[in-house]
This record gives sequence, structure tokens and C-alpha cells, in this order.
Amino acid sequence: MATLRELAAEFGCELAGDGDRVVVAVGTLGGAGPDQIAFLANPAFRGELAKTRAGAVILEPRHRDECPVPALVTPNPYATYARIAARLHPPPAAEPGVHAAAVVAADAVVPPSAHVGPGAVVGARARLGERVVIGPGSVVGEDVEIGPDTRLVSRVTVYDRVRVGARCLLHAGAVIGADGFGFALDRGEWVKIPQVGSVVIGDDVEIGANTCIDRGTIDDTRIGNGVKIDNLVQIGHNVQVGDHTIMASMVGIAGSTRIGRRCMIAGGAGVINHLEICDDVVLTVRSLVLRSIDRPGTYSGALPAEESRAWRRNAARFGQLDALASRLRAAERRLEALLQRTESKEDGDD
Repeated sequence: MATLRELAAEFGCELAGDGDRVVVAVGTLGGAGPDQIAFLANPAFRGELAKTRAGAVILEPRHRDECPVPALVTPNPYATYARIAARLHPPPAAEPGVHAAAVVAADAVVPPSAHVGPGAVVGARARLGERVVIGPGSVVGEDVEIGPDTRLVSRVTVYDRVRVGARCLLHAGAVIGADGFGFALDRGEWVKIPQVGSVVIGDDVEIGANTCIDRGTIDDTRIGNGVKIDNLVQIGHNVQVGDHTIMASMVGIAGSTRIGRRCMIAGGAGVINHLEICDDVVLTVRSLVLRSIDRPGTYSGALPAEESRAWRRNAARFGQLDALASRLRAAERRLEALLQRTESKEDGDD
């Protein structure tokens, strides 16, 4: 719990109203009670503001005078809400220590502040940072390094020699460092190419449930600082992902692709191998990228992605193709009839 005055000071908000009001949880504009704090970020919900029963609301300056309850005023209500929600709803603290049902190699480094849960395995020469949590059934391979305050929720597998930064969150079933999909064709048979690289994950990265990030063939696969990856994402070997890029569910990134910083890749999008995508690119839902992108912007299309404005124009024309084809056939018939009349007139003149 916290007072509005405390929250305003901690998160740099302007306080409007009773600073001694105590809130214990977050809620929606329509459903929050007097001990909860709500937020208004989408103007579509503005109509709910006047009748809210929330103890306080996080909102922009332009909505301050419309708010019937105390408010925290900030230019970015959604981001401020996210930070306040984390403050009011922290994850349950894990008890430091190694569970009796865990298996930890004798030469692994596990500080007293770390937690290793039941059924977890920590391999030889692995090094865990302070306050690391290795959840139930997770496997940390040999020579793995995991930075401070990182949490493996449960059944996470981190293969040998992988490095994970500080303050990362790896959800259930994530697999980091499995072999990349590398095979050479020889006389009708596939010969496996050893994947001798690893995976390096930066700080403040979140990786969703059942997401797989493959190790590099020779060089490492690299995930930059602040990257956020949803559930069921596949990242191939040798991929490089720039800082603060975000990927939604079902994205597939093929091997040796380089993705810039601050990119946003929507659900179901795919990028083929050996391409480069520059900084600040947005790929909309189910876009398929078949060539490199060297200009920031928004790109769309199940066909090869292009600038969104061009894609929208073409998409509109797709719906007109049948009518255009009918008009073309009618024009051809009229032209043919006109040519026949012209030829008949010329014959008559002869």
C-alpha cells in the first residue's frame, strides 16, 4: 500500500487532491473501489471517468478537471500505471536457499541470497548472481552465467555456456541455447552442422512462455538490453536483436537476421534469414519480410512487407480487382466492336 503523496514523489507525478489517500491495488475505471487506483490512457474510456469509484486516477493534464477523485497527473499515464502496478503488486519473494530436491554441482557458484527450487538442476561451473531465482524444474547448464535479480519461473532450460543478464524474467518452458537449425545437404542426406556458438542475453529482458532462442552456429545469438519477447516466439541461430525491441506471440526470426533497436514486431510476423532491419521499424500483424529494411517506418503485408501507406493503397485495390476486370472486359468488347465498324465502313468505301 502507499499514499498518493508517496506515489507522486516516487514516480514524478503532479498530485491533485488528497495526498493522504491510501491505495493498496490497481483497478479499472469502471471496476475499481475506494482503495484502488485506476488510469485513463485511452480516450475511448473517457466516459467512465466521471462515474468512477476509484480512490484515485492516473491521467494526463488535459483530463485533470474532469476527474471527480484525487489524481496523479502525468504525460504518460499508461507507463506510470505500469510502474505503480509493479510497486503495489510485487512478485512474491522467493526464500533464499537451495531446496532439498534440487541438484547443484559442487563447483557451481550459488550465493546465499539466491533461490534454487525443487527439482531444479544447476550444472558444473554455473555462476548465479545475487537474488537469482531458479524456479521448480528449471535446468541451468554447465558454465552458464546468470546476472543479479534474474528469475527463471519454472521448467526453464538454459543450455551450456549461455549468458543471461541482470533483472531478466524467463517464463515457464522457455528454452535458451538449443541447437540452431543447421544442416548441409550431401547426396540427398542432411548432415548436421555443429552449433558451437552460444546465446548472450542483455539486462532487463523478458522472455515469454515456451519461447525458443537458438545458439549460434559459430558466433553467438545476441538479445539486447530491455528486449521484450512474448510467448511462442522462435529466434534462430546467430540472430542479433537490438536494445528495447519488442516481439509479440508467434513471431519467427530466421537465422543470421539482424534486427535494430526499438523495433516493434506484431504477432505472427516472420523474417527470413540473413536480412537486416534497421532501428525503429514496426512490422504489423502477420507481415512477411523477404528483403532487408533500411528505413524506419511501419511495414505491412502477408506478401513481402512494404511501407504501410503503399500496402494500404494496394490492399484497397485488391478489393476492386473483380470490378476492374469486368470494366476492362467491357472496354475490350466495345473497342472490338468499334474496330469492326471501322473496318466495315472502309470496306464499303472501297
